[in-house]
Amino acid sequence: MKKPVLVIASTGAANLASVVAMCERAGVEPVITKDPGLVADAEKLLLPGVGAFGAAMENLSAGKLDKVLASRIDKKQPTMGICLGMQLFCESSHEAPGVGGIGAIPARVQRFSPGLPLPQLGWNRVRPGGGEDFIEAGWAYFANSYRITEVPEDFSCAWSDYGERFVAAMTAGVDPASGIPAILLCQFHPELSGTWGQRLFRRWMGLEARVREKAKGGETGCPGKNPSPASFRRGTALRILPCLDIKGGRVVKGTRFQNLVDSGDPVELAARYEAEGADEIALLDISATIEERRTALESVTAVRRRLSIPISVGGGIRSIEDAERLLNAGADRVSINSAAVRNPSLVQDLAGRFGVQCVIVAIDAARKADGSWEVFIEAGKKNTGIDAIEWARRCAGLGAGEVLLTSIDRDGTGLGYDEALIASVAQASGIPVIASGGATHIGHFIKGAQAGASALLGAGAFHRGELSIEALKGGLAASGMEVRL
Repeated sequence: MKKPVLVIASTGAANLASVVAMCERAGVEPVITKDPGLVADAEKLLLPGVGAFGAAMENLSAGKLDKVLASRIDKKQPTMGICLGMQLFCESSHEAPGVGGIGAIPARVQRFSPGLPLPQLGWNRVRPGGGEDFIEAGWAYFANSYRITEVPEDFSCAWSDYGERFVAAMTAGVDPASGIPAILLCQFHPELSGTWGQRLFRRWMGLEARVREKAKGGETGCPGKNPSPASFRRGTALRILPCLDIKGGRVVKGTRFQNLVDSGDPVELAARYEAEGADEIALLDISATIEERRTALESVTAVRRRLSIPISVGGGIRSIEDAERLLNAGADRVSINSAAVRNPSLVQDLAGRFGVQCVIVAIDAARKADGSWEVFIEAGKKNTGIDAIEWARRCAGLGAGEVLLTSIDRDGTGLGYDEALIASVAQASGIPVIASGGATHIGHFIKGAQAGASALLGAGAFHRGELSIEALKGGLAASGMEVRL
C-alpha cells in the first residue's frame, strides 16, 4: 500500500526533524520543498512553525511561496500550519513591526498581555469551542510569545488560556463526509504533543477516525485528574524534565559535576521517561565544551526518532551553525552556557534566527561567602566573576527564552533546589526558569515550583528509580499545582 504524502514548505527557519519524525511514526512520506509548483499542487501541505516571523516571511517572499500559500487558504486546499506557521498566514505580527504576513487570514498576531513570563513554554489545555467538531479536548505543547484572540469569519476554533483566552487552533473547509477540515492551523505543536498530537495529525491525514462525540455548543472540558487548580501556572502546566547528562554516548551522573557514574543508554532512558509522563527531555553533553567538540548529533537523532515530546539539547554550541545542526538533527531548543558568557551577542543572534522560544541560557551558579551567586563555566570548573542574577537579567534582555538554572552547590547532593537562587533569577529575568540541582523527593520539587520555577529538572533520583515521574506529578497535583496527568 502506497504511503500518503505530505508536502512540507520550507521556511528556512524551522525545525523539521520533529515534523519528519511525526510523519514517519504515522506512516506518512514527508517531502520538504521550496518549489512553488509543488507547494501549489500538493494534495496535503504543511507550513511548519519554529523561528521568527520576520525572517520566515523574508524567506517565503524570496522563494515566491507567500502568494502560493495564500491561494491555498483561499481555495480551501488541504493545508496545516503549526505555531509560527499558523501566524504567518495572518496579516501581520507584533513580533516584526512593518513586516506583512501572508495575509490569507484577516487577523493580527499580538504579544501576550504584560506581566506574563514569556515565551509561554509547555503543556496547556485545548478546549474545542462551539461548532468545533474535529479538534478533541486534551493537552498540547506550546512555545509562543504571540497569539490570536479573535476567530476570523468562516473558521471554528479551539481555545487555551495563558493569563487570557487565546486561539489554540482554527479549522475551515470541513468535508461533510469525513469531517476532516481542509484548513487546520495550530498554535501548538502537534508533533511535540505526545499521543494526543499524533492522533490529531493522523486524523487530518485521513489515517484515523475520530473517537469522541461531537461537541454540542459551548466549550467542552478537558480530560484529566487535575482539572482546575485556579491559575498557579496561569494555564500552562508545570513541566517535569528528566535530564540526561551525556559523556561518550552514555548517560552519566555525579555530585557537583564530579565522580561521574554510568546511568544507561540515552535513547532507552528517554523513551522510558516519555512513557512515564515526562513533559520534555533535556540532553546535555557535559564534556563537549571542555573537549572542544560538538554535541554528538547521533544521540540527538536517535532520541528524536523515538520521542514525541520536546527535546532540549546543550553542549558545545558556539555559533548559529552549531545550533542549526542540532535543530536539524532533532532538537527543539538549544541551550548555551560557556559560549554565551564568552560571546553574549550569540544569545541575540540565535533568538533572531530561530526565535526566543528556541534559546535557553544555562547558568551554573555557586554561592559566594557574601550570599550572592557567581556564574561558572566549562562544566562548573571555571569561575567568571559574573553575578548570576545580573547575568540572568541581561540574557533575558538579549533574547533568551528560558534559563536553565543549576545550583552547583546542590547538584547531586539530594539536599533540594536552592530556592533563594530560583526566586531571585525568576524575578530578575521575567522569563521561565528551569530549576536544576539537588532535588530527590517530592517536597523538593514542590518548593522549587513555589520559589518560581516554571519547570523542574531531575536526574539521579529518576535514573536510580528512587522517584517516579508519575508519583512526582501526583504529589504536585495534590499540592494544588497544574500538571499534565
